[in-house]
Amino acid sequence: MRSAHGADARRFSLGVASGQPRPDGMVLWTRLTGENLRERETVRWEVADDEQFRRIVARGEESAEAAWGHSVHAELLGLEPGRWYWYRFAALGERSAAGRTRTAPASDAQAALRFVVASCQRYDVGYYAAWRHAAAENPDFVLFLGDYIYETASGSNSIRRHEGTVAKTLREYRDRYATYKSDPLLQAAHRGAPWLMVWDDHEVANDYAGLQSQDLEADFATRRAAAYQAYWENMPFPKSVRPRGADMRIAARLDWGTLARIHLVDDRQYRDPQACPKPGRGGSNTIPLADCPALVDPKRSLLGLEQERWLSEGWDAARPWNLLGQQTLMTRFAWGDPAAGSAVYWNDAWDGYAASRNRLLGVVAAKKLPGVVVLGGDVHSNYVADLKADFDDPRSPVVASEFCGTSITSLSLAQSRVDAVRGFNPHVRFGRSDQRGYLSIELQPARMDVRLQTVDRPLDPASGITTTAHFVVDAGRPGPHDA
Repeated sequence: MRSAHGADARRFSLGVASGQPRPDGMVLWTRLTGENLRERETVRWEVADDEQFRRIVARGEESAEAAWGHSVHAELLGLEPGRWYWYRFAALGERSAAGRTRTAPASDAQAALRFVVASCQRYDVGYYAAWRHAAAENPDFVLFLGDYIYETASGSNSIRRHEGTVAKTLREYRDRYATYKSDPLLQAAHRGAPWLMVWDDHEVANDYAGLQSQDLEADFATRRAAAYQAYWENMPFPKSVRPRGADMRIAARLDWGTLARIHLVDDRQYRDPQACPKPGRGGSNTIPLADCPALVDPKRSLLGLEQERWLSEGWDAARPWNLLGQQTLMTRFAWGDPAAGSAVYWNDAWDGYAASRNRLLGVVAAKKLPGVVVLGGDVHSNYVADLKADFDDPRSPVVASEFCGTSITSLSLAQSRVDAVRGFNPHVRFGRSDQRGYLSIELQPARMDVRLQTVDRPLDPASGITTTAHFVVDAGRPGPHDA
Protein backbone atom coordinates (compact mmCIF):
# COMPACT_ATOMS: atom_id res chain seq x y z
CA MET A 1 0.00 0.00 0.00
CA ARG A 2 1.37 3.41 -0.97
CA SER A 3 1.91 5.66 2.03
CA ALA A 4 0.83 9.28 1.89
CA HIS A 5 2.86 12.19 3.20
CA GLY A 6 0.84 15.36 3.79
CA ALA A 7 -0.12 17.23 0.64
CA ASP A 8 1.59 14.64 -1.64
CA ALA A 9 -1.21 12.13 -1.07
CA ARG A 10 -3.86 12.08 -3.80
CA ARG A 11 -6.60 10.54 -1.65
CA PHE A 12 -5.54 12.23 1.62
CA SER A 13 -4.29 15.56 0.31
CA LEU A 14 -6.11 17.51 3.05
CA GLY A 15 -4.31 15.66 5.82
CA VAL A 16 -5.65 14.08 9.01
CA ALA A 17 -6.87 15.50 12.30
CA SER A 18 -8.31 14.56 15.67
CA GLY A 19 -10.47 16.38 18.15
CA GLN A 20 -12.83 16.34 21.11
CA PRO A 21 -10.54 14.29 23.41
CA ARG A 22 -12.35 12.40 26.17
CA PRO A 23 -10.99 10.03 28.82
CA ASP A 24 -11.86 7.00 26.68
CA GLY A 25 -11.50 8.31 23.13
CA MET A 26 -11.69 11.09 20.60
CA VAL A 27 -12.82 11.81 17.02
CA LEU A 28 -10.49 11.03 14.11
CA TRP A 29 -10.96 12.96 10.87
CA THR A 30 -9.95 12.90 7.25
CA ARG A 31 -11.58 13.74 3.93
CA LEU A 32 -11.03 11.82 0.70
CA THR A 33 -9.86 13.78 -2.32
CA GLY A 34 -9.08 13.09 -5.95
CA GLU A 35 -11.00 12.09 -9.04
CA ASN A 36 -13.60 9.36 -9.61
CA LEU A 37 -14.78 8.95 -6.05
CA ARG A 38 -18.00 6.94 -5.75
CA GLU A 39 -21.06 7.98 -3.79
CA ARG A 40 -19.73 5.92 -0.88
CA GLU A 41 -16.18 4.84 -0.25
CA THR A 42 -14.95 2.63 2.57
CA VAL A 43 -12.17 4.11 4.68
CA ARG A 44 -10.29 1.97 7.17
CA TRP A 45 -8.60 3.39 10.25
CA GLU A 46 -6.28 2.02 12.91
CA VAL A 47 -4.93 3.28 16.21
CA ALA A 48 -1.70 2.19 17.88
CA ASP A 49 -0.03 2.96 21.18
CA ASP A 50 3.34 3.29 19.46
CA GLU A 51 4.51 5.48 16.60
CA GLN A 52 5.64 2.50 14.50
CA PHE A 53 2.14 0.91 14.66
CA ARG A 54 3.52 -2.35 16.04
CA ARG A 55 0.81 -2.49 18.73
CA ILE A 56 -2.59 -1.84 17.19
CA VAL A 57 -5.19 -1.18 19.91
CA ALA A 58 -8.22 -0.37 17.74
CA ARG A 59 -9.27 -0.52 14.11
CA GLY A 60 -12.45 -0.05 12.14
CA GLU A 61 -14.16 1.19 9.00
CA GLU A 62 -16.18 4.27 8.08
CA SER A 63 -18.26 5.13 5.06
CA ALA A 64 -17.19 8.37 3.36
CA GLU A 65 -20.28 9.73 1.58
CA ALA A 66 -20.34 12.22 -1.28
CA ALA A 67 -23.29 14.00 0.35
CA TRP A 68 -20.98 14.96 3.22
CA GLY A 69 -17.90 15.80 1.20
CA HIS A 70 -16.41 12.27 1.55
CA SER A 71 -15.44 13.25 5.09
CA VAL A 72 -14.66 10.71 7.80
CA HIS A 73 -15.51 11.21 11.49
CA ALA A 74 -14.44 8.05 13.33
CA GLU A 75 -15.53 8.11 16.97
CA LEU A 76 -13.25 6.06 19.19
CA LEU A 77 -14.23 4.57 22.53
CA GLY A 78 -12.57 2.18 24.96
CA LEU A 79 -9.09 3.71 24.99
CA GLU A 80 -7.03 4.29 28.12
CA PRO A 81 -7.31 7.73 29.72
CA GLY A 82 -4.48 10.21 29.86
CA ARG A 83 -2.18 8.83 27.18
CA TRP A 84 -0.98 9.41 23.61
CA TYR A 85 -1.91 7.35 20.56
CA TRP A 86 -1.09 7.30 16.85
CA TYR A 87 -3.61 6.84 14.06
CA ARG A 88 -3.87 6.58 10.27
CA PHE A 89 -6.37 5.91 7.51
CA ALA A 90 -6.37 3.79 4.36
CA ALA A 91 -8.61 3.81 1.28
CA LEU A 92 -8.45 3.07 -2.43
CA GLY A 93 -4.96 1.62 -2.22
CA GLU A 94 -3.42 4.54 -0.34
CA ARG A 95 -2.54 5.17 3.28
CA SER A 96 -2.65 8.55 4.97
CA ALA A 97 0.09 10.20 6.94
CA ALA A 98 0.04 9.23 10.61
CA GLY A 99 -1.34 11.58 13.23
CA ARG A 100 -0.75 11.76 16.96
CA THR A 101 -3.57 12.26 19.43
CA ARG A 102 -4.39 11.70 23.05
CA THR A 103 -7.15 10.98 25.52
CA ALA A 104 -8.07 13.30 28.36
CA PRO A 105 -7.17 12.24 31.91
CA ALA A 106 -9.66 10.26 33.93
CA SER A 107 -12.12 12.44 35.82
CA ASP A 108 -10.42 11.71 39.17
CA ALA A 109 -6.84 11.98 37.90
CA GLN A 110 -4.43 14.72 38.90
CA ALA A 111 -2.81 16.06 35.75
CA ALA A 112 -1.17 19.19 34.40
CA LEU A 113 -2.16 20.69 31.04
CA ARG A 114 -0.23 22.39 28.24
CA PHE A 115 -2.15 23.85 25.31
CA VAL A 116 -2.08 26.58 22.71
CA VAL A 117 -4.84 29.03 21.81
CA ALA A 118 -5.13 30.29 18.24
CA SER A 119 -7.59 32.00 15.91
CA CYS A 120 -8.02 34.03 12.71
CA GLN A 121 -5.76 32.45 10.10
CA ARG A 122 -6.60 34.37 6.94
CA TYR A 123 -4.71 32.51 4.21
CA ASP A 124 -4.17 35.32 1.72
CA VAL A 125 -2.53 37.90 4.01
CA GLY A 126 0.34 35.88 5.48
CA TYR A 127 2.04 32.56 6.10
CA TYR A 128 1.59 30.01 8.85
CA ALA A 129 4.95 30.22 10.64
CA ALA A 130 3.02 30.48 13.91
CA TRP A 131 1.62 26.98 13.34
CA ARG A 132 5.13 25.54 12.92
CA HIS A 133 6.11 26.84 16.34
CA ALA A 134 2.80 25.91 17.97
CA ALA A 135 3.14 22.31 16.75
CA ALA A 136 6.74 22.16 18.02
CA GLU A 137 5.49 22.86 21.55
CA ASN A 138 3.80 19.42 21.57
CA PRO A 139 0.67 20.69 23.31
CA ASP A 140 -1.91 18.40 24.88
CA PHE A 141 -4.44 20.05 22.59
CA VAL A 142 -5.00 23.09 20.39
CA LEU A 143 -7.89 25.40 21.28
CA PHE A 144 -9.00 27.16 18.09
CA LEU A 145 -11.42 30.03 18.63
CA GLY A 146 -12.75 30.82 15.19
CA ASP A 147 -12.13 32.21 11.71
CA TYR A 148 -10.55 29.00 10.43
CA ILE A 149 -11.33 30.18 6.91
CA TYR A 150 -12.24 33.56 5.46
CA GLU A 151 -15.12 33.57 3.01
CA THR A 152 -13.96 36.76 1.32
CA ALA A 153 -12.30 37.20 -2.06
CA SER A 154 -8.59 38.02 -2.25
CA GLY A 155 -7.46 41.55 -2.96
CA SER A 156 -5.03 42.53 -5.68
CA ASN A 157 -2.11 42.76 -3.21
CA SER A 158 -2.67 39.40 -1.53
CA ILE A 159 0.37 37.43 -0.38
CA ARG A 160 -1.27 34.23 -1.69
CA ARG A 161 -4.72 33.88 -3.11
CA HIS A 162 -8.10 32.48 -2.23
CA GLU A 163 -9.60 30.50 -5.08
CA GLY A 164 -12.68 32.06 -6.67
CA THR A 165 -14.65 34.97 -5.23
CA VAL A 166 -16.76 35.24 -2.07
CA ALA A 167 -17.82 31.79 -0.83
CA LYS A 168 -21.60 31.39 -0.63
CA THR A 169 -22.44 27.86 -1.81
CA LEU A 170 -21.54 24.46 -0.39
CA ARG A 171 -19.09 23.84 -3.23
CA GLU A 172 -17.42 27.20 -2.67
CA TYR A 173 -17.05 26.69 1.07
CA ARG A 174 -15.65 23.18 0.48
CA ASP A 175 -13.12 24.60 -1.96
CA ARG A 176 -12.10 27.29 0.54
CA TYR A 177 -11.41 24.68 3.22
CA ALA A 178 -9.38 22.70 0.70
CA THR A 179 -7.24 25.78 0.02
CA TYR A 180 -6.54 26.34 3.71
CA LYS A 181 -5.99 22.67 4.50
CA SER A 182 -3.45 22.36 1.69
CA ASP A 183 -0.96 24.32 3.80
CA PRO A 184 1.66 21.88 5.18
CA LEU A 185 2.22 23.83 8.41
CA LEU A 186 -1.49 23.77 9.25
CA GLN A 187 -1.60 20.07 8.41
CA ALA A 188 1.30 19.44 10.78
CA ALA A 189 -0.49 21.29 13.59
CA HIS A 190 -3.50 19.03 13.09
CA ARG A 191 -1.37 15.88 12.97
CA GLY A 192 0.43 16.68 16.20
CA ALA A 193 -2.41 17.01 18.73
CA PRO A 194 -6.20 16.92 19.09
CA TRP A 195 -8.13 20.16 18.61
CA LEU A 196 -11.03 21.78 20.43
CA MET A 197 -12.87 24.22 18.18
CA VAL A 198 -15.51 26.89 17.94
CA TRP A 199 -16.34 29.03 14.93
CA ASP A 200 -16.65 32.79 14.61
CA ASP A 201 -18.15 34.76 11.72
CA HIS A 202 -15.85 34.18 8.72
CA GLU A 203 -16.66 30.48 8.52
CA VAL A 204 -19.97 31.85 7.20
CA ALA A 205 -19.98 35.61 6.50
CA ASN A 206 -18.42 38.69 8.05
CA ASP A 207 -20.24 39.96 11.16
CA TYR A 208 -23.30 37.74 10.74
CA ALA A 209 -25.64 37.50 13.72
CA GLY A 210 -28.07 34.59 13.89
CA LEU A 211 -29.92 34.62 10.59
CA GLN A 212 -28.95 38.17 9.66
CA SER A 213 -25.98 38.92 7.43
CA GLN A 214 -24.09 42.16 7.12
CA ASP A 215 -25.64 42.63 3.65
CA LEU A 216 -29.14 41.70 4.89
CA GLU A 217 -29.35 38.81 2.41
CA ALA A 218 -32.89 37.64 1.72
CA ASP A 219 -32.12 33.91 2.05
CA PHE A 220 -29.20 33.93 4.44
CA ALA A 221 -30.41 30.70 6.09
CA THR A 222 -29.52 28.76 2.92
CA ARG A 223 -26.03 30.21 2.89
CA ARG A 224 -25.56 29.53 6.60
CA ALA A 225 -26.66 25.92 6.12
CA ALA A 226 -24.06 25.45 3.36
CA ALA A 227 -21.34 27.01 5.51
CA TYR A 228 -22.23 24.94 8.57
CA GLN A 229 -22.18 21.73 6.55
CA ALA A 230 -18.75 22.53 5.09
CA TYR A 231 -17.48 23.37 8.59
CA TRP A 232 -18.61 20.01 9.98
CA GLU A 233 -17.24 18.16 6.97
CA ASN A 234 -13.78 19.63 7.52
CA MET A 235 -13.46 19.50 11.32
CA PRO A 236 -13.04 16.60 13.79
CA PHE A 237 -16.52 16.80 15.27
CA PRO A 238 -18.63 13.73 16.13
CA LYS A 239 -21.54 12.65 13.95
CA SER A 240 -23.97 13.82 16.63
CA VAL A 241 -22.96 17.42 15.86
CA ARG A 242 -23.67 17.09 12.13
CA PRO A 243 -25.80 20.11 11.15
CA ARG A 244 -29.49 19.95 10.44
CA GLY A 245 -30.04 22.60 7.84
CA ALA A 246 -28.90 25.95 9.24
CA ASP A 247 -28.56 24.62 12.82
CA MET A 248 -25.45 23.06 14.39
CA ARG A 249 -24.72 22.84 18.09
CA ILE A 250 -21.04 23.37 18.86
CA ALA A 251 -21.30 24.31 22.55
CA ALA A 252 -19.54 21.66 24.64
CA ARG A 253 -17.72 20.91 27.90
CA LEU A 254 -14.59 18.94 28.67
CA ASP A 255 -13.16 18.07 32.08
CA TRP A 256 -9.39 17.67 32.31
CA GLY A 257 -9.03 15.37 35.28
CA THR A 258 -9.42 17.17 38.59
CA LEU A 259 -7.64 20.24 37.18
CA ALA A 260 -10.07 22.14 34.98
CA ARG A 261 -13.43 22.30 33.31
CA ILE A 262 -13.34 23.73 29.78
CA HIS A 263 -16.48 25.38 28.40
CA LEU A 264 -16.87 26.08 24.66
CA VAL A 265 -19.64 28.43 23.54
CA ASP A 266 -21.10 29.80 20.31
CA ASP A 267 -21.46 33.58 20.05
CA ARG A 268 -22.78 33.73 16.46
CA GLN A 269 -25.70 31.37 15.96
CA TYR A 270 -27.95 32.52 18.78
CA ARG A 271 -27.02 36.19 19.29
CA ASP A 272 -29.33 39.14 18.82
CA PRO A 273 -28.38 41.29 15.82
CA GLN A 274 -25.84 44.00 16.56
CA ALA A 275 -27.31 47.20 18.01
CA CYS A 276 -27.24 50.38 15.94
CA PRO A 277 -25.54 49.12 12.77
CA LYS A 278 -24.67 51.41 9.89
CA PRO A 279 -27.72 52.62 7.96
CA GLY A 280 -29.12 49.98 5.62
CA ARG A 281 -26.72 47.34 6.89
CA GLY A 282 -26.34 44.66 9.49
CA GLY A 283 -23.14 43.84 11.29
CA SER A 284 -20.66 45.83 13.28
CA ASN A 285 -20.33 49.50 14.02
CA THR A 286 -18.40 51.67 16.47
CA ILE A 287 -20.83 54.06 18.09
CA PRO A 288 -21.19 56.38 21.11
CA LEU A 289 -23.17 54.89 23.96
CA ALA A 290 -25.17 58.14 24.18
CA ASP A 291 -26.47 57.54 20.64
CA CYS A 292 -27.24 53.84 21.13
CA PRO A 293 -28.99 52.90 24.41
CA ALA A 294 -29.62 49.43 22.95
CA LEU A 295 -25.99 48.63 23.77
CA VAL A 296 -27.09 48.19 27.40
CA ASP A 297 -30.56 46.75 26.76
CA PRO A 298 -30.99 43.95 29.34
CA LYS A 299 -33.04 41.85 26.92
CA ARG A 300 -30.19 41.47 24.44
CA SER A 301 -27.83 38.49 24.50
CA LEU A 302 -24.61 37.52 22.76
CA LEU A 303 -25.03 33.82 23.53
CA GLY A 304 -28.80 33.54 23.54
CA LEU A 305 -30.63 33.05 26.81
CA GLU A 306 -30.73 29.26 26.56
CA GLN A 307 -26.96 29.04 26.10
CA GLU A 308 -26.46 31.57 28.91
CA ARG A 309 -28.41 29.23 31.22
CA TRP A 310 -26.42 26.21 30.00
CA LEU A 311 -23.17 27.98 30.85
CA SER A 312 -24.45 29.27 34.20
CA GLU A 313 -25.49 25.79 35.27
CA GLY A 314 -22.25 24.18 34.14
CA TRP A 315 -19.62 26.11 36.08
CA ASP A 316 -17.60 23.78 38.30
CA ALA A 317 -16.83 24.94 41.83
CA ALA A 318 -14.93 21.75 42.70
CA ARG A 319 -12.05 22.08 40.24
CA PRO A 320 -9.52 24.91 40.67
CA TRP A 321 -9.97 26.19 37.09
CA ASN A 322 -12.87 27.04 34.79
CA LEU A 323 -11.71 27.94 31.27
CA LEU A 324 -14.16 29.59 28.88
CA GLY A 325 -13.29 29.26 25.20
CA GLN A 326 -15.26 31.85 23.24
CA GLN A 327 -14.77 33.96 20.17
CA THR A 328 -14.04 37.60 20.99
CA LEU A 329 -12.96 40.28 23.48
CA MET A 330 -15.02 40.17 26.67
CA THR A 331 -13.57 43.01 28.70
CA ARG A 332 -14.97 46.50 28.33
CA PHE A 333 -12.87 48.40 25.81
CA ALA A 334 -13.92 52.03 25.52
CA TRP A 335 -12.88 54.16 22.56
CA GLY A 336 -13.96 57.31 24.44
CA ASP A 337 -13.88 58.34 28.09
CA PRO A 338 -16.74 56.69 30.04
CA ALA A 339 -16.12 58.99 33.02
CA ALA A 340 -16.76 62.03 30.83
CA GLY A 341 -19.90 60.57 29.30
CA SER A 342 -18.23 60.12 25.92
CA ALA A 343 -17.84 56.34 25.85
CA VAL A 344 -17.70 54.76 22.38
CA TYR A 345 -18.01 51.01 21.90
CA TRP A 346 -17.66 48.40 19.15
CA ASN A 347 -20.99 46.61 18.94
CA ASP A 348 -19.84 43.21 17.61
CA ALA A 349 -18.04 42.05 20.77
CA TRP A 350 -19.28 41.85 24.37
CA ASP A 351 -19.40 45.66 24.56
CA GLY A 352 -22.37 45.44 22.22
CA TYR A 353 -24.11 43.10 24.67
CA ALA A 354 -23.15 44.58 28.03
CA ALA A 355 -26.09 43.09 29.93
CA SER A 356 -25.20 39.63 28.67
CA ARG A 357 -21.63 40.08 29.90
CA ASN A 358 -22.87 41.40 33.24
CA ARG A 359 -25.08 38.36 33.72
CA LEU A 360 -22.21 35.99 32.98
CA LEU A 361 -19.71 37.72 35.25
CA GLY A 362 -22.39 38.27 37.89
CA VAL A 363 -22.87 34.51 38.14
CA VAL A 364 -19.11 34.04 38.47
CA ALA A 365 -19.05 36.59 41.30
CA ALA A 366 -22.16 35.24 43.06
CA LYS A 367 -20.92 31.66 42.99
CA LYS A 368 -17.39 32.71 43.98
CA LEU A 369 -16.08 30.47 41.22
CA PRO A 370 -12.38 29.70 41.38
CA GLY A 371 -9.97 30.24 38.52
CA VAL A 372 -12.30 31.56 35.84
CA VAL A 373 -10.23 32.45 32.76
CA VAL A 374 -11.83 33.71 29.55
CA LEU A 375 -9.98 32.92 26.33
CA GLY A 376 -10.82 34.69 23.08
CA GLY A 377 -9.74 35.76 19.60
CA ASP A 378 -11.46 37.68 16.76
CA VAL A 379 -9.84 41.10 17.23
CA HIS A 380 -6.40 40.14 15.84
CA SER A 381 -4.68 41.62 18.89
CA ASN A 382 -3.25 40.48 22.20
CA TYR A 383 -5.24 41.78 25.16
CA VAL A 384 -4.72 40.77 28.79
CA ALA A 385 -7.34 42.10 31.19
CA ASP A 386 -9.07 41.97 34.55
CA LEU A 387 -12.76 41.13 34.30
CA LYS A 388 -15.11 42.89 36.71
CA ALA A 389 -18.75 42.37 37.52
CA ASP A 390 -19.27 46.15 37.16
CA PHE A 391 -16.82 48.10 35.00
CA ASP A 392 -18.49 51.39 35.95
CA ASP A 393 -17.57 50.96 39.61
CA PRO A 394 -13.83 51.46 40.29
CA ARG A 395 -14.27 49.54 43.54
CA SER A 396 -15.81 46.52 41.83
CA PRO A 397 -13.66 43.46 42.50
CA VAL A 398 -11.90 41.48 39.80
CA VAL A 399 -13.81 38.22 39.35
CA ALA A 400 -12.02 36.60 36.38
CA SER A 401 -9.06 36.90 34.03
CA GLU A 402 -9.02 37.37 30.27
CA PHE A 403 -6.48 36.47 27.59
CA CYS A 404 -7.65 37.46 24.13
CA GLY A 405 -5.05 36.13 21.72
CA THR A 406 -3.86 37.67 18.50
CA SER A 407 -4.31 36.14 15.06
CA ILE A 408 -2.22 33.55 13.25
CA THR A 409 -2.09 35.88 10.21
CA SER A 410 -5.09 38.23 10.02
CA LEU A 411 -4.33 41.94 10.17
CA SER A 412 -5.48 44.45 12.78
CA LEU A 413 -5.72 48.17 13.42
CA ALA A 414 -2.71 50.40 14.05
CA GLN A 415 -1.03 50.12 17.44
CA SER A 416 -1.27 53.88 17.86
CA ARG A 417 -5.06 53.60 18.06
CA VAL A 418 -4.83 51.11 20.92
CA ASP A 419 -2.28 53.23 22.76
CA ALA A 420 -4.47 56.34 22.43
CA VAL A 421 -7.31 54.84 24.51
CA ARG A 422 -5.40 52.82 27.10
CA GLY A 423 -6.16 55.48 29.71
CA PHE A 424 -9.89 54.83 29.31
CA ASN A 425 -9.35 51.12 30.05
CA PRO A 426 -7.23 50.76 33.22
CA HIS A 427 -8.33 47.15 33.66
CA VAL A 428 -6.52 46.20 30.41
CA ARG A 429 -3.02 45.20 31.45
CA PHE A 430 -1.60 44.58 27.97
CA GLY A 431 -2.67 45.52 24.46
CA ARG A 432 -0.80 44.93 21.18
CA SER A 433 -2.44 44.96 17.77
CA ASP A 434 0.70 44.81 15.63
CA GLN A 435 1.80 41.21 16.23
CA ARG A 436 0.74 37.79 14.94
CA GLY A 437 1.00 34.53 16.85
CA TYR A 438 -0.74 32.47 19.53
CA LEU A 439 -1.03 31.90 23.28
CA SER A 440 1.01 29.17 24.96
CA ILE A 441 -0.53 28.09 28.27
CA GLU A 442 0.65 25.82 31.07
CA LEU A 443 -1.89 24.98 33.75
CA GLN A 444 -1.25 23.46 37.16
CA PRO A 445 -3.50 23.31 40.22
CA ALA A 446 -2.06 26.46 41.79
CA ARG A 447 -0.96 28.49 38.78
CA MET A 448 -1.55 29.32 35.13
CA ASP A 449 1.34 30.57 33.00
CA VAL A 450 0.42 32.33 29.75
CA ARG A 451 3.06 33.28 27.21
CA LEU A 452 2.21 35.52 24.28
CA GLN A 453 4.12 33.98 21.38
CA THR A 454 4.57 36.25 18.35
CA VAL A 455 6.32 35.60 15.05
CA ASP A 456 9.27 37.81 14.18
CA ARG A 457 8.39 38.16 10.48
CA PRO A 458 4.73 37.47 9.66
CA LEU A 459 5.39 37.33 5.91
CA ASP A 460 8.13 34.71 6.24
CA PRO A 461 7.01 31.06 6.60
CA ALA A 462 10.41 30.31 8.19
CA SER A 463 10.12 33.09 10.77
CA GLY A 464 11.35 32.66 14.30
CA ILE A 465 9.18 33.21 17.37
CA THR A 466 9.48 35.51 20.40
CA THR A 467 7.82 35.45 23.79
CA THR A 468 6.44 39.00 23.85
CA ALA A 469 5.02 38.79 27.37
CA HIS A 470 4.55 36.27 30.18
CA PHE A 471 1.65 36.49 32.63
CA VAL A 472 0.57 34.41 35.60
CA VAL A 473 -2.83 33.79 37.17
CA ASP A 474 -2.86 32.30 40.65
CA ALA A 475 -5.64 29.88 41.52
CA GLY A 476 -8.14 31.51 43.85
CA ARG A 477 -6.89 35.01 43.03
CA PRO A 478 -8.51 36.35 39.84
CA GLY A 479 -6.62 38.75 37.64
CA PRO A 480 -3.41 38.24 35.61
CA HIS A 481 -0.07 39.65 36.75
CA ASP A 482 3.43 39.75 35.32
CA ALA A 483 5.43 36.58 35.73
